[in-house]
Amino acid sequence: MASITKNEHKSYGMGLHDEVLTGRTQQTFFNPEEGENFFYNDAFDVDFNKRTSINVENLKCLELNKKIKELMKKGYGTIVLKNPGAKHSLGVGILQKLNLIIEGSLGYFGVGSIDGPVVRISGRVGWSCAENMMSGKVVIEKNAGSCFGAAIRGGDLICKGSVGARSGIDMKGGTIIVGGDAGAFTGFMMQRGRIIICGDVGPNLGDSLYDGTIFVGGSIKSLGADAVEAEMTDLDISWLKRKLKVAEIDKKIDFKKMTKIVSGKKLWNYDNLEPSERKGAI
Repeated sequence: MASITKNEHKSYGMGLHDEVLTGRTQQTFFNPEEGENFFYNDAFDVDFNKRTSINVENLKCLELNKKIKELMKKGYGTIVLKNPGAKHSLGVGILQKLNLIIEGSLGYFGVGSIDGPVVRISGRVGWSCAENMMSGKVVIEKNAGSCFGAAIRGGDLICKGSVGARSGIDMKGGTIIVGGDAGAFTGFMMQRGRIIICGDVGPNLGDSLYDGTIFVGGSIKSLGADAVEAEMTDLDISWLKRKLKVAEIDKKIDFKKMTKIVSGKKLWNYDNLEPSERKGAI
């Protein structure tokens, strides 16, 4: 019968570690002496002290997103959106540094495909907020819908309230931080990154988890396929303290009592498993 032992994978101890990777070629994509190479070709030089606001009430999402780009072109580095009215797809595709303040709630797919801005949302957000986020920071003061942070690759995505089902689905990097509870199938098919949930979590947490780490402060309804508990380390606790401080979540948490979830790695070589082992893996 096919079997997988912990010695077959050097990264068996999932989560934070201080292991130095060796034997890999590291390609240099940016020259640190050439600051302009750190930005997209069409990025604008903005001044964060230059501030303006937009009344979104009578604007469609396409009009609003074009207006944001026009204001950045004029050098505005801080833009406030007033009366967003829970409209969908607002603030998407911002690929540079920007302070975006949203006074109200967003609908579906808010601030998706962003790379660099700091976004603060005073209300709630709908499905798939910050989908495909590359870098930056998003802070939501209230609750979020399902598929929160779907397929994000970097940055800090923070919801001070609770989030819906399948949050962090297909996550490939970055950090998702939830101050409240999370719904079913959180971390579904997660590939990289880390999720912190201060409250409780619904059923099938980390289902089909390939890599990455999930930390839970409350109770877990059930674990999904191939998700297993792991031992908390001092490095984990130190990182959690720093991250929650950055997230501006003021909660008293006993980090040593948090539950750490990682991949059991049975699905890593699913095709090589015997029929009886496949049944146990899923």
